[in-house]
Amino acid sequence: MSLPHAILTALLEKPSSGLELTRRFDRSIGYFWSATHQQIYRELGRLEEAGLIRELPSEVPLRGQKKEYEVLPAGGAELARWVGESQDPKPMRDPLLLRIRAAGVVGPQGLGPELRRHLELHQRQLAQYEAIEEKDFPPGRDAVEDRLRRLVLHGGIALETFWLHWLEEALGEVEDMTFEDMTFEDTTVEDATGPRAPGA
Repeated sequence: MSLPHAILTALLEKPSSGLELTRRFDRSIGYFWSATHQQIYRELGRLEEAGLIRELPSEVPLRGQKKEYEVLPAGGAELARWVGESQDPKPMRDPLLLRIRAAGVVGPQGLGPELRRHLELHQRQLAQYEAIEEKDFPPGRDAVEDRLRRLVLHGGIALETFWLHWLEEALGEVEDMTFEDMTFEDTTVEDATGPRAPGA
């Protein structure tokens, strides 16, 4: 997903100012595509220059009044084109997974508290998603737009559930390990001139 398309989506749902968009990102779209206030304002300017959105006319222009934007037909067409576009999944880049891999060569000391902290964070996020589902998607709310939004929310719930199961497994493994349990291979390389350091 790209920020321009996230903004077009939000503005098609409801014309908004930059500040309102930031708040809406914090409450919904930001769960799966985050953006800062400054990034949103920069992108609004680019979208306006490209003729994809426009500033809504104000009946009483006032100094410092918030600009509100709506999507133009070209913006709607661009979003529809992008929705149907083919795009491969992005490779995962998660520093926690990399740190666990690194622990395989330096030892798992300190990993337990960090895994517990991540477990608590994912528990809170799952509870937040479940509260959103209960509040915003009661039984019988089956319009197409609601079904698609609920589908995105279910994706978030499934991801948080996966992380909780995996973190519980990781905690069980790490808490059962000690640094003394690890065996390190001798990677020193020797040649005719004597020993060399690894990677030399």
